[in-house]
Amino acid sequence: MSLFAKQTLLEALLAPLFPQCIKKQRVGGDDKERARAVMAAPATGTSRTAHNDVGPRRKKGPGALAIAYLVIYNVVMTAGWLVIAVGLVRAYLAKGSYHGLYYSIEKPLKFFQTGALLEVLHCAVGIVPSSVVLTGFQVMSRVFLTWAVTHSVREVQNEDSVLLFVVAWTVTEIIRYSFYTFSLLNHLPYLIKWARYTLFIVLYPMGVTGELLTIYAALPYVQKTGLYSITLPNKYNFSFDYHTFLILTMVSYIPLFPQLYFHMMRQRKKVLGHAEDYSKVE
Repeated sequence: MSLFAKQTLLEALLAPLFPQCIKKQRVGGDDKERARAVMAAPATGTSRTAHNDVGPRRKKGPGALAIAYLVIYNVVMTAGWLVIAVGLVRAYLAKGSYHGLYYSIEKPLKFFQTGALLEVLHCAVGIVPSSVVLTGFQVMSRVFLTWAVTHSVREVQNEDSVLLFVVAWTVTEIIRYSFYTFSLLNHLPYLIKWARYTLFIVLYPMGVTGELLTIYAALPYVQKTGLYSITLPNKYNFSFDYHTFLILTMVSYIPLFPQLYFHMMRQRKKVLGHAEDYSKVE
């Protein structure tokens, strides 16, 4: 799944369990929108509103050093996923086939996907106004598939499904980190905004399909080898069946995918619809 898509549904599902985390995230987003609205409003009769809305945002926002760091981080991550994209294209042109392309980008994929864990730290220290819980869930799902499935079960690395989710992730992350970079610089091109809220229509089903097929392909090898499973008896009196865990992970996609996909469609209409209405007025 795309990281942006997972966060929206996780907010709805985890709101009853972590109300303070969700409230904090929403307040940060609302403050940002109100600040933008005040800046765009006419000057007459708005001095009091500007003081009330913009003031809190300035106190809570990251400082200049934090913004500079975030810009550098997002630029590096954008460049990293561009390296992965170029590596895929070069390997395909050299081989003349899409089979086994995973090996050509295995190391940078692991490095930059694991580098996304820093996003959890950004939330924890407060330089990004997002929930630590939600960000942790969405990042760890990608890291889990990268290390606990694709890396651990080497037999699946030749599967076409791996290439399917790798391509979906690559395009998604190039767009996402570019979106963050230009937003921090207060210069967001409409094309990038449009791509972030449009290409998920294809990339999200593509990524989910690749993830599910890869986990499914790993099941026989996990069951045969007992990978990551803990059997009884043992001194901790605890058992864990990784094979069953992977099956439950696959089943969890069934109720989540339709809800999330149509929620994203509504978000697209909300975000891009407003932009289109504004352009018509202009």
